[in-house]
Amino acid sequence: MISQFVSPYVQRKLGELNYDFPEGTNAVGRLDDDSEGLLILTTDKSLTKRLLHPDRKHKRNYIVQVEKKIGEEALNKLRNGLEIIVKQRGKYITQPCEVNVIEKPKDLAERAHAFREDLPQSWLEFVLMEGKNRQIRKMCAAVRHDCKRLIRTKIENLELGDMKPGEVREIGQKELFELLLLEA
Repeated sequence: MISQFVSPYVQRKLGELNYDFPEGTNAVGRLDDDSEGLLILTTDKSLTKRLLHPDRKHKRNYIVQVEKKIGEEALNKLRNGLEIIVKQRGKYITQPCEVNVIEKPKDLAERAHAFREDLPQSWLEFVLMEGKNRQIRKMCAAVRHDCKRLIRTKIENLELGDMKPGEVREIGQKELFELLLLEA
């Protein structure tokens, strides 16, 4: 599904979830249609501006499945910043970030087009403080490891936890701001 309520595309949209969203609900940021995981939906336009403003750095954690076994040289390039192409800017050097090899997470939701388990692969955890369009996918491609699955698991202290695809959980503003390390 795409992380929008209105779209000219035929894909599923957020409004098709089994939840009665209040009028004016919008997604804070986006997940591309190939990605999954934590997405904040809100009617508070100031929250969107506060989280997405370039001066407001906040941690975002992702679990990423890539083709092939990844080596230390590629990990260091990912960690230290590398060149990707960003719309409207052209060449861009990513900021340093945390990238670690992890075990395949247990209890992942099944996917219709899962990457074959018998092929060489690596699972990584990224912690970024920036979020350019398709950044992690472009970073992985730059070190010759195609991204096969990308799951956003955390924004600051707000965690996906055991939520399943399509599940919606309502959080009060005070708790949400505390978890996002924002002042009310």
